[in-house]
Amino acid sequence: MAVDLAAAGYALFVWWFSTAVIILLDNLPRRTFRWSMAAGSVVFAVSLWRLAASAHDTSIAGVYGAFTYAVLAWGWQEMSFFMGFVTGPRRTGARLDATLGQRFADGVAACLYHELAIIATAAVIVVSTWGEPNQTGTWTFMVLWAMRQSAKLNVFLGVRNLGERFVPTHLHYLLTYMAKRPMNALMPFSVTAGTVVTVALALHVGAPGTGPSEAACYTFLVTMLALAVLEHWMLVLPLPFERLWSWVLTLRQPARRAPLVTPTTQWDYLSGSSK
Repeated sequence: MAVDLAAAGYALFVWWFSTAVIILLDNLPRRTFRWSMAAGSVVFAVSLWRLAASAHDTSIAGVYGAFTYAVLAWGWQEMSFFMGFVTGPRRTGARLDATLGQRFADGVAACLYHELAIIATAAVIVVSTWGEPNQTGTWTFMVLWAMRQSAKLNVFLGVRNLGERFVPTHLHYLLTYMAKRPMNALMPFSVTAGTVVTVALALHVGAPGTGPSEAACYTFLVTMLALAVLEHWMLVLPLPFERLWSWVLTLRQPARRAPLVTPTTQWDYLSGSSK
């Protein structure tokens, strides 16, 4: 149980701290982006290398390492997107006369390169760890990918809390692909599915025959899934969850605090009506 608690605590810290770092870097002046991306890309390459190297290591240290490298590899995906380096061929907001299907297609185009980069990274991780006993890193990356896709779909369909404050000013056009509503039809299914998988994996942590390394691996996955489900609830509950990271935004320069809404000629998807 001590190993399980330690793994859960480590996962919580990594989740909170890595999110804060990415928010901070993505909201710094744009002149810093090239240096952040250069350093981040080195970390990304090392993480992929170490993921492959740790796949055969079933010790506690190997499991912790694989989890950490997977989170770092995922962090590069997030950072490269929010800094605007890897987004998509469409760099404008949603069309005024777009149907739901057209808005979805345009939204996909706005982040197409980002999605392809994730697929390519996932393929590299799967191939480099294939057949090895330590699959912690691979499954961690897959959990992050699956739950982030779910969150994106829910934000597109409509949620109460869009987290507009955390979107860098150069990506504010993405807000036109989001909808602000109390709830959408997909959210209950997303939360239920995530919860069911979380509970199913949690049963393996203390199951007979589960060794310390396996327990740590399952704990990492359970914790990340539980946090992802919590993030889904953050999207719809009328509570100030953004305060978990709002302190980071106080560090950015006042010049970056630009208006969140695009000109009035845009479709105002944040309120659900046209202007």
